[in-house]
Amino acid sequence: MTKIEKPWGYEIHWAQTDDYVGKLLFINAGHRLSKQYHEVKEETLYVLSGVLTNYDEHGTPWKILPGESFHVKPGQIHRFAADSCSVEVIEVSTPHLDDVIRLE
Repeated sequence: MTKIEKPWGYEIHWAQTDDYVGKLLFINAGHRLSKQYHEVKEETLYVLSGVLTNYDEHGTPWKILPGESFHVKPGQIHRFAADSCSVEVIEVSTPHLDDVIRLE
């Protein structure tokens, strides 16, 4: 397992194979990730605790509650945030970890 510190919190990579990657994301309250998309990478997130906010390509927010999941397809613009409280998320994805196009 590998823990990677980020400006918004941290990631723990708990599984990594040629076929998939499993991560635990911890986003500190009041922080957000970059507005981004992936050309090939596909990911699904499951919210363990807190309320995850996702902003779409237009900046429109919607909430993803504990126990809910969200699927990100290649090319889909997204930006995750922990607006009012810290958020813990499990992410599983294809193994294309460097496939990130940051827009903001």
